[in-house]
Amino acid sequence: MEGQKQHNILQTIDLSIGYSSKKDEILVGSNINIALHKGELVGLVGANGIGKSTLLRTLTKVQNPLRGSVILNNKNLSEYQSLELAKGLSLVLTEPVASKNLTVFELVALGRQPYTNWVGNLSDKDLESVHLALTQTNINDLKHKKCFELSDGQLQKVMIARALAQDTDVIILDEPTTHLDMYHKAYILKLLQKLAKDTQKTILFSTHEIDLAIQLCDTMIVMTKDDVVTDSPCNLITKGTFETLFPKDLIAFDQKTGSFRVNK
Repeated sequence: MEGQKQHNILQTIDLSIGYSSKKDEILVGSNINIALHKGELVGLVGANGIGKSTLLRTLTKVQNPLRGSVILNNKNLSEYQSLELAKGLSLVLTEPVASKNLTVFELVALGRQPYTNWVGNLSDKDLESVHLALTQTNINDLKHKKCFELSDGQLQKVMIARALAQDTDVIILDEPTTHLDMYHKAYILKLLQKLAKDTQKTILFSTHEIDLAIQLCDTMIVMTKDDVVTDSPCNLITKGTFETLFPKDLIAFDQKTGSFRVNK
């Protein structure tokens, strides 16, 4: 039992998520029990407005749970101070980069902020981490370019590189393929699959690209209005989980091909 506990990098225990005020409580999801393991690529999917972003915000301590616990490396998330959390978990958001006047190297180097001294000087170890992240994401040739010169696909790789340079056990990405064409959607998710395997980091991402996630993920978290289910894609297909995601009048899930199709 203890060995299994050690193996869970990030887990939730009877987690309820949502929003609360003095007068009211809006429950988005309840009794969420998920466990993510080292070296896994995990896709979070569900219909629009189902609560994927709320779950990610709760898993990253951006907002507090209504009830239950989030555990990172066997420690309750509520017990982490900001600097300590930044060394255990990194976050890639879809919001525009604050300053696109930075070079690619400078932006990736920001991932080392939890480790640098108060004036932000980069040590040899910091520089080594930045160069490694540039290499792992295949963007060494872009390191001197300004971020405003990059395409959306290139900029997404830079943001992933910054998270890698932060050197955390867990990387969480909120819809990393937004605004990308089909080729670059597949490229980014394939890159995340390779990074999870090569670095043994746990990588969790939310996505609307369910077909791609089914093909590439080790584990998937599926949010519906009634439940949050986590399992391997193959097991989820067998259980018929994907067939409950959308109304059947327009879209159906084909178990044989593992993909969605529009009803004629």
